[in-house]
Amino acid sequence: MLKRRQLLQLSATAAAAAGLGLSIQGRANTPALITKTIPSSGEAIPVIGMGTSRTFDVDASDEAIAPLQDVLAAFFKAQGSVIDSSPMYGKAESRVGDILRNMAARPPVFAATKVWTEGREAGITQMEESARRMAVEKFDLIAVHNLTDWQTQLDTLKRWKAEGKVRYIGITTSHGRDHDEFLEVMRSEPLDFVQFSYNIDDRAAEEALLPTAAERGIATMINRPFQRGSLFGITRDKALPEVAADIDCNSWGQFFLKFILSHPAATCVIPATSKLHHMEDNMQANFGRLPDAAQREEMLRAFAALQADA
Repeated sequence: MLKRRQLLQLSATAAAAAGLGLSIQGRANTPALITKTIPSSGEAIPVIGMGTSRTFDVDASDEAIAPLQDVLAAFFKAQGSVIDSSPMYGKAESRVGDILRNMAARPPVFAATKVWTEGREAGITQMEESARRMAVEKFDLIAVHNLTDWQTQLDTLKRWKAEGKVRYIGITTSHGRDHDEFLEVMRSEPLDFVQFSYNIDDRAAEEALLPTAAERGIATMINRPFQRGSLFGITRDKALPEVAADIDCNSWGQFFLKFILSHPAATCVIPATSKLHHMEDNMQANFGRLPDAAQREEMLRAFAALQADA
């Protein structure tokens, strides 16, 4: 039985462009890079981004940074660009910035962070410090983290966007809390992005968050795609279902990522890892085919059967 590490040795299945937002970069026989558009602008971004919670919160020693350099190099090699961080994540912003500064040729980066404090001046100071830490001249996206003092911080962000200091603004929530207030902000404020948790085992976002994002034209950034790793406990040593080959998946990690992306309102996913082989595996989900509606239902049935046997 092939495990996740072993499956990294397999090459991705070549595929024609199919599904939402696909575009091909490179020669005709290469897999299609999957992109989706940001509704407020029409800008296309790769669907697999990178989170930094926990994984990049390390000290500045060469020993600690070296594996993260390899992880980020693999991310860029697979045409990733969306990097998400937050002051809440300890040293993560600084480590991203350290690596970007040391790159001989810096690839295109869609830099995203959050403001996580109370008070107007404290928020401005924090966002300016985040830019210094992440080596970003201007953030592509800043979101209010977990709705912390959201009225004050969002007011600043709207002004910054009008002044050209940030390209996109948004709000985030963690592990499904505050959904009622979150939805009210989505329905009343001019947001470009929202971030929340969603995966094949936690589908609460399908009830209101994803439909509201679609209705309001708001891009979505999805965190916790693997339910903090618990999904792999269910699928460990289990063979992939036949549908996996039809959507260019060689591992359970890719299977879980493409399930999320099969939802029309899911714009990008930000799995976080500090391990090179996991990054290489995750980034294969940046290419190939996405599930159609029938395949999505087949994926749900296959996963439910494994849960029943667990």
